[in-house]
Amino acid sequence: MNIRENDFSRIDLNLLTVLMVLFRERSVSRAAQKLYLGQPAVSGALARLRDMFNDPLFVRSSQGMEPTPRAQALVLALTPLMENMQQVLFQPPVFAPATARHSFRLGMTDWVEMWLMPSLMVALKQQAPGITLNVIATDPFRDSDALEKDHIDLALSVAPGGPHWLRREVLTRMRFCTLWHPTQLALPAPLSLADYTANDHLLVSYRGANASVIDQQLAAAGGQRKVRYTTPHFAALPPILQNTPVFATVPAGLGKSWSKNYGLKRSELPLEIPPFEVAMLWHHKRNQDPALLWLLEVVREITRHADSTE
Repeated sequence: MNIRENDFSRIDLNLLTVLMVLFRERSVSRAAQKLYLGQPAVSGALARLRDMFNDPLFVRSSQGMEPTPRAQALVLALTPLMENMQQVLFQPPVFAPATARHSFRLGMTDWVEMWLMPSLMVALKQQAPGITLNVIATDPFRDSDALEKDHIDLALSVAPGGPHWLRREVLTRMRFCTLWHPTQLALPAPLSLADYTANDHLLVSYRGANASVIDQQLAAAGGQRKVRYTTPHFAALPPILQNTPVFATVPAGLGKSWSKNYGLKRSELPLEIPPFEVAMLWHHKRNQDPALLWLLEVVREITRHADSTE
């Protein structure tokens, strides 16, 4: 962008408006009426315009004030610029999804991606075929940092609230379910607490911990489970479940699709674990961004119909 800011220091945009109206009206008095100004004010503006462009701009004739070639050239060039400026300054930004070419950066963990993205991609294909998505693997503990540094546009996360600038909207409250493969563990559903604690478990942890809120609840009840494998990736669990006699306790939003796609059995937990919240997080500086506001509404609509509280 090659803009010399100092070139604009002597230009008053109001003068250009006077020039345009004078060109149309060919009369100082009529221009003053259109601009709701006094004739002396318009005459003074014309004097400044003549000085600015070093040209008389308008000369008197029997038909009124005739524009000089310089005035005609200025108005011809300024008309589209003034129209564009009016649109930029005074018309609210709009987002037309059907024709938009736009890319969003979404931060989420792999289980949220597996749960939400198939439905979101279908919605985008139908409503906004020119939209592209870039999913970035994020840690719920670092979502606010990624938003603040503008690494992502939107986080879909179990992260709680954070800094004052963070906007958080709960999409759904979700419980956990337990999955296993029936050829590996011939157990009925719903699981008993005895069966749950008697067998090995897989655990997903983003920070390498070998215990979770489930283990805390078990310990409070005097129980314990055996965690044999810890990973930060939910996607690693299905093939292990298919080939190993173990349990995996996962967000309930994955339960139905995994049961169908991988032949797994599922059960509610044999202990009371409060549901957790899945939320959208974004920076408040984007509150008036029409593209992001549209995406937020699409995600809201999808999650209203998503499997989340099985």
